[in-house]
Amino acid sequence: MSRARLNLFIQSEHAKRLNELAITKGVSKSSIIAAALASWLSPESGEQREVAMAKRLDRLSSQFERLERDQHILIETVALYVRYYLTVSTPIPEAHQEAARSQGKLRFSQFVEQLGRHLQRGRSLVKDVHEEVQAEAQVSGERP
Repeated sequence: MSRARLNLFIQSEHAKRLNELAITKGVSKSSIIAAALASWLSPESGEQREVAMAKRLDRLSSQFERLERDQHILIETVALYVRYYLTVSTPIPEAHQEAARSQGKLRFSQFVEQLGRHLQRGRSLVKDVHEEVQAEAQVSGERP
């Protein structure tokens, strides 16, 4: 098989990595370039790229669906909390408002601390709720 000589210019980082790969694999740089070019130009390479792209799109779709689910859970949680809070909260008499503000600041501080601990553990309340709902649905034979 005849071979054609080419003088190519590539980025210095690529040249460095090519040299390291040739040394590691114990092959010539020309053979690595020839294999890469053959792979790129083969009819199957287009299909392989398409399959790889489809896998990436599927993974992105799954991530988007999880984000959408988590956002929906968050919206519903906040909405239910607001409805509950507005329906059960009684007005605070003027004489007790300062004490209520003080108590509210303390509770908020405790909430932030608890949230920090929860996040440091790497758990997600949304994930916990989703797992609980799935477990309950499996026990009752329903779909979550």
